[in-house]
Amino acid sequence: MTAKNIEFQAAQEEYSAVERRYLEALQAKGLVFESAEAGRANQRECAELREQLAKRGVRVRNGGASLVWGYLSPACVECTGAKGSETFSTTFKCHRDCYFCFNHNVADYDKFVREGCPWEDGLAAASKRDLACIGLTGGEPLLNLDDSVRFLQRARELFPKAHLRMYTSGDLLTEDAARRLRDVGLDEIRFSVKDDDTPEMQQRVLDAMRLAKRYIPSVMAEMPIIPGADEHMHNLLRSFDEVGIDGINLLEFCFPFCNWHEFEKRGFKLKNPPFDVMYDYGYSGGLAVAGSEKLILQLMLWAIDEGLSLGLHYCSLDNKHRSEIRQKNERAADTHPCIVFDNEDFFLKAAKVFGQDIVPTKDALVAAGCSNFIEDADERSLAFNPKWSHVAQDAGAEVHTCYFVYENNEEGSYLVDVALA
Repeated sequence: MTAKNIEFQAAQEEYSAVERRYLEALQAKGLVFESAEAGRANQRECAELREQLAKRGVRVRNGGASLVWGYLSPACVECTGAKGSETFSTTFKCHRDCYFCFNHNVADYDKFVREGCPWEDGLAAASKRDLACIGLTGGEPLLNLDDSVRFLQRARELFPKAHLRMYTSGDLLTEDAARRLRDVGLDEIRFSVKDDDTPEMQQRVLDAMRLAKRYIPSVMAEMPIIPGADEHMHNLLRSFDEVGIDGINLLEFCFPFCNWHEFEKRGFKLKNPPFDVMYDYGYSGGLAVAGSEKLILQLMLWAIDEGLSLGLHYCSLDNKHRSEIRQKNERAADTHPCIVFDNEDFFLKAAKVFGQDIVPTKDALVAAGCSNFIEDADERSLAFNPKWSHVAQDAGAEVHTCYFVYENNEEGSYLVDVALA
C-alpha cells in the first residue's frame, strides 16, 4: 500500500466496521450469512451473467438494480419514476400462510389483520401528490371483493389518470369478480404465484390468469425466485408464456426478519454483503437470500434463449430500495455544489481524494476553474463535484466516490455519508 492510500484505507475501514457490526448483531440472533468468500464468488458469477444478458439486449435500469427484457409494467417504471407509485392494503387478512410474507415485518400487523387497514386516510394523504400508479395488495384483496372495489373506485376518483393494479394469489378470482374489477377501472392484475404450491393450486392460478385476460387489460405474474427451483421455474415460465400473460416480475427472494427457522430448515443463507450500499432502509422486505439473484439471471438467459415472448423483469432487493432513496435524495439534488444526484441509482455523490493526493488535486482543480471543495482535516480528505474527477486523475490522484443520503428530523435536514467506493 502506498503512503497516499493510508488515509483512504482508514476511511474505508470505518464503513466496513459498520457493516461488520450489522452482520454480527444479526448473527447473534441466529441468522446465517454466506461466507465473505462465497459472497465474492457469487458477485463474480452474477457479474458474468449480467454481461451475457447485456449482450443479448437486456435493458439495465436504476444502476443495475433492475433488468428488463421485453414488456415492463408502467407501475414498475413509476416505482422509481419521477411521479411515483404507492401501494395500499384494505386488509392484511389472507387465506395463505407464506413463511416469507413481508407483512409480518410491518408495524401493527396484528391490528391490520383484525381491523383492516386505514386505506381511506392513506389515499387522502397520497392525493396531495400527483402519483402515476396506485396499487392494491394485501393480505388477499379478494377475500372482501366489496372493499377492494370501493378502494379502486376511490382511487380512480382521486387519481383519474393513474394506472391501477391489484395483487392476488388468484385462488378466489371468479368471473363476476373479474367483471367488477374491470368495470371499476383496474388496469393490471398481478398474480403472486408461489413456488411451493401443489400442481393443482398452480393450475388454478393458470386458469385464473386465462380468466383475467378476458377482462383486465394487463395480466402479470410476480414471485420471489427461490434457490433450487430451476427446473420448476422453467416449467412455470413455459406455462405463463402459453397463457399469454404480459410479463413476470422475478423478485429477489428475501428474509423478512421473521420465521428464520423456516429459512434455516430449508438450508438457506443470507447474501453477504447484505446490501450494495449499507443503509437503514425502510422497505419491509428484509434481507436477500444468497443464490436467488444468480438463479434469476440464469432464468432470464434461459427464457431469452428459449424464445419465450413474455416480458422479464428482475426486481432486486436493491431496486426495492431505489424508490426510497430517490424520494429522499432528489429533493436535495442542488443542496451543495460539490454533490450531485445520480439519476441511475439515486444516491447523492461527491468525488474524494485522500492524504498526499489532496494538495496536487486541489492545485489542479483550481487551475481548471473549480472553486468548490469540502475539506475534512480529521479524515484528511478533499471532496469535490464528480464532474472534475478527470482533472484529479490527470494530476495522478486516486479518486473515490462518496455516497450520501439526505435525511431530516425535528432539528432540520442534513446529509449522511453512507458508503465510499
